[in-house]
Amino acid sequence: MLLKKSRYTGARAFEPQGDPGTFPGLRARRIEPLEGVIEHTVTDGDRLDHLAHHYYNDNGQWWRIVDANPELLDGGRLMHPDWVGEVILIPAAKRG
Repeated sequence: MLLKKSRYTGARAFEPQGDPGTFPGLRARRIEPLEGVIEHTVTDGDRLDHLAHHYYNDNGQWWRIVDANPELLDGGRLMHPDWVGEVILIPAAKRG
């Protein structure tokens, strides 16, 4: 069950096809094209929740940054130390 305003609303469901180790779930959701992007150079100690708080005033919006930079997910870890000095994209906050 999804919340009414979930970003996964509209994602298609999938059913396992004969593999007992899989479970029903949702397919990847559609990510809209970015508009009004800011470039941010990663510094030592940057965290996605801190960046989200800085740019959106809401640390729970970190997923917007991951949507724009899916390569930031490194084996489940966010913001690998090797990213220091790299430029990532920060999408504009949604209005309305």
